Amino acid sequence: MQNKPTYKIEFIALMASLMSLVALSIDALLPALPQIGDALGVVNEKDNQLLITMIFLGLGFGQLIFGPLSDSFGRKPMVYFGFTVFVIATIICVTADSLEVMIFGRILQGIGLSSPRTIAIAMTRDTYSGDFMAKILSIIVMFFILVPIVAPTFGQLLLDFFNWKAIFNVNLIIGLLIVLWFWKRQPETLEPKKRIKFSPSIFITGTVEFLRHKEAVALTFVSGFITGSFMVYLSTSQQIFQNQYQLGELFPYIFASTAFSVGFATFTNSRLVIRFGSFNIAYYATIAYVFISILYVLLFFTGDNPSIHVLVTFFLLQFFAVGFLFGNLRSLAMEPIGHIAGIGAAINGFVSTVMAVPIANYIGGFVKTSVLPLFIGFSICGVLSLLVFVWLKRRRQLLKA
Repeated sequence: MQNKPTYKIEFIALMASLMSLVALSIDALLPALPQIGDALGVVNEKDNQLLITMIFLGLGFGQLIFGPLSDSFGRKPMVYFGFTVFVIATIICVTADSLEVMIFGRILQGIGLSSPRTIAIAMTRDTYSGDFMAKILSIIVMFFILVPIVAPTFGQLLLDFFNWKAIFNVNLIIGLLIVLWFWKRQPETLEPKKRIKFSPSIFITGTVEFLRHKEAVALTFVSGFITGSFMVYLSTSQQIFQNQYQLGELFPYIFASTAFSVGFATFTNSRLVIRFGSFNIAYYATIAYVFISILYVLLFFTGDNPSIHVLVTFFLLQFFAVGFLFGNLRSLAMEPIGHIAGIGAAINGFVSTVMAVPIANYIGGFVKTSVLPLFIGFSICGVLSLLVFVWLKRRRQLLKA
């Protein structure tokens, strides 16, 4: 494990690419939601949101499979297994003739993609620790954020020249190229002597061990609140910008600007985290997240949408705060559980995702003619996260006393 401030650019790029398969499968599909809904005979437009939120459900459950197995059999085999599941799921999506079959395919896609996502975090934890791990994760997320910036535009181009099925097919080809790169260039990070002998009880013992670390559990809940509120934006952004604001083809570019805000924040975090510490940065980013969302609610409590310029400004500020949270929350949660990095990353991801999906589905159901419910959801999730941070801060102070 490396604690000194050195890292390989290729490792960061490769881990970001593995994680980007998730973002590509979600964000490239956003412009195509109305067309897919029409092709599948969806009556209620709100049901199109399920094509986004249900993949997260698969991501959550899949991590419980691949994380623990990677602690026993190594990281690389699980990536190959997960990608195989992703290939099968993509075929199901492309050939789907109903919303139910498509949702099943999306859940299965999430299960398959949970492998590279979880393994990328576990491999990073195998290699780095402490605030420097937070720095590395911030840089990985910064590269990873490039995908949400370009993915909706990429999806729109494929939609313009081909059809919605081309988005699935091209994602599959890109995934194959990344896995080939991974196979050729990335060595195994979990040494055989550090592997945990596999038995069905590994899931129980790993969970018990995870629950022993109160900070990891608390930060996992915070991840769930923040991921849930962010997922609402992902699932409703197309509806907000194309329907409420009638922006049509400008949607991919507006979405890209908010993704850039997250990316710029993660870059800034990578420059500051060693100096100020990941906990302090995450704490104050949560305060900012709460303040911005409550300010919007107070200013526009009537439900009337502000001008697009004002709305985008609020989104940019909101997601700038999110950018300081994503990498730091994962790093802080993983720090005390490096000895069970695989199942630790799995439980962290599972709990936060399973929390996020119902949060997103519930709040998203209110985002019909106004953006206000979205910011009310941000406020509630932010306040709950801040309460957890206040408890953690007091707990740290008591332990130092």
